[in-house]
Amino acid sequence: MSTGALKLEPKSAGISTPRKKRPKQLAVVTECCTGCAGSPVCVAYCPVAECMYWVPDAEYPPFGRVEVDLLLCIGCRKCIGQGPDGAFLDGCPWDAIEMVAMETVEARIGQAMPV
Repeated sequence: MSTGALKLEPKSAGISTPRKKRPKQLAVVTECCTGCAGSPVCVAYCPVAECMYWVPDAEYPPFGRVEVDLLLCIGCRKCIGQGPDGAFLDGCPWDAIEMVAMETVEARIGQAMPV
């Protein structure tokens, strides 16, 4: 979930309107994310502005990872379904993005998600 952290580039671009319905699943980035050496493909395919963004690794600069703002995610699965130049991938090549049921996310964070 968004923690008010600074969302660094690269970050997703696209629609900036609030989601209209409650998604069944949300994209959750696991600890396996490598940030794809600063050029994460998942970010380019996300259709929601600032939903996916770069977070630097404080222990190992200049490396970092991608995070998902759970309040903005619409559960479209585009971040796990396409690869570079339109090539189809069966998920993230590092298995770093999981689609998690909304109820599971709410249980992890201890609160109900808005719409």
